[in-house]
Amino acid sequence: MNATPLRIEQYATVLFNANLNPKGIPNSVTKAIKENIDTISKYPDIYYNKLKKAVAEYVDEPEDNIVMGNGSTDLLKLFGALIMPKKALIISPGPTEYESVLKDYNSEIVYFDLKEEDEFELSIDALIDSLTDDMDLMIISNPNNPTSKKVELADLRKLAEACKEKNIFLLIDEMYIEFVDEYKSVTAIHMVNDFDNLAVLRAVSKFFAVPGLRFAYAIMNNPEFKIIIDRITTKNNIASLSAIAITDMFQDREYITESTSTIHTERSLVYLAMSTSRSIHLYKPDANFMLVKLLKDDITASDVAEHCKQRGVIIRKCDDIRGLSDKFIRFCFMNPKQNDLMVNTILEIV
Repeated sequence: MNATPLRIEQYATVLFNANLNPKGIPNSVTKAIKENIDTISKYPDIYYNKLKKAVAEYVDEPEDNIVMGNGSTDLLKLFGALIMPKKALIISPGPTEYESVLKDYNSEIVYFDLKEEDEFELSIDALIDSLTDDMDLMIISNPNNPTSKKVELADLRKLAEACKEKNIFLLIDEMYIEFVDEYKSVTAIHMVNDFDNLAVLRAVSKFFAVPGLRFAYAIMNNPEFKIIIDRITTKNNIASLSAIAITDMFQDREYITESTSTIHTERSLVYLAMSTSRSIHLYKPDANFMLVKLLKDDITASDVAEHCKQRGVIIRKCDDIRGLSDKFIRFCFMNPKQNDLMVNTILEIV
């Protein structure tokens, strides 16, 4: 008699496709919301003094260099409106949000294709060679999503200099930077003081696991743009409760330290556990997620995703990402028991 198929109800569904910090919502956020719930009956303070100070201290930059927004897409659209790019360069594979935003502004999109045979590692010299005088904007994620590869700070500086020479505005998206080991040696935030054609985007969604708070921020040092932003943005676009919770969250050193340690450990253990399989190829990750290629001819990403779903493991198929195919999957790192389930489940079918 065949065994009864496992049903998803037998497992707690885990979203390995969301790339959120496995530690979940910081206690500082929960505490702040409980203690300040009455603020939802009040309009937000348009100056956000405490919030701006908390962000400034967290990134070690002056408050005047901070632009706040209601999520990362909100800020991407803001810079799109500022620049109105006729021609923009993005990296493939990369986040699909960039294409969506650029299409809203009728931009011609040029792709710089990372090569699979080079492990999707970025050649900064080749990227710089692809820049042309008619480009207005370049967007690059560091680390890259979905490849989980970081770009070194020295390379980012070379890129910013090349963009400056061609009058190209450079947006560096650091959505996942805090998951990178020793990330402060990689972040481009302090480069804004050397380049007025540069903005660095950050969001709290992934590292602090609070996408529902809808908060992102940019660091830039362009006086002209800052004046325009001040004129066109809504003054109280961050909810009162979100502002209070985020202010406390940025000061939650225990959560930040524990998160960094957890991701470092789990990333190493998952990579080691899966590296013995000859039927998959791993792209060594720098962030909190990993890209994997399936090597068996008769196994697709849909096959693996459906098999995992039956165990409550939800992974990301990459067949809709330019530069990848139905042979690629991506998943993030969660807590040890969840990672064990995910690894064993994937290895069952591949």
